[in-house]
Amino acid sequence: MASIKEFQVTLDCAEPVRLAAFWCEVLGYVLPPAPEGFDSWEEYRRSVPIEEQDRYFACTDPTGKGPRVLFQRVPEGKVVKNRVHLDVRAGAGLVGDERLATLEAECERLVKLGATHLKTLYADGENESCINMQDIEGNEFCLD
Repeated sequence: MASIKEFQVTLDCAEPVRLAAFWCEVLGYVLPPAPEGFDSWEEYRRSVPIEEQDRYFACTDPTGKGPRVLFQRVPEGKVVKNRVHLDVRAGAGLVGDERLATLEAECERLVKLGATHLKTLYADGENESCINMQDIEGNEFCLD
């Protein structure tokens, strides 16, 4: 049996386009080009029935290394803690004060984009520092 090497991450949400734009800023991802035959996403949206507009939206890693992230509109809101979350590796390879300063700077940038800082977990001799956050729709993620 072949092993799968490629996957996408799918997030349920209320506003796929808005959430995709937020995560593009967080991850350095890009929005896809408008569908063939359309000069813009706005032109495409006007061509489909209103109930079909913005049901899904995706963003991708411009290097092609990271997974595609798909945002799909669902009718219900988020009510409990995520069972799966993204770890944004802002401090990978860094330790101590340098890691914490890097994470805090990235946290500040993301808060300006609309994220919420929940809690900073400081290095304890066994684990390095990380920061728990929420995106603009309340989905948990970590800066680590």
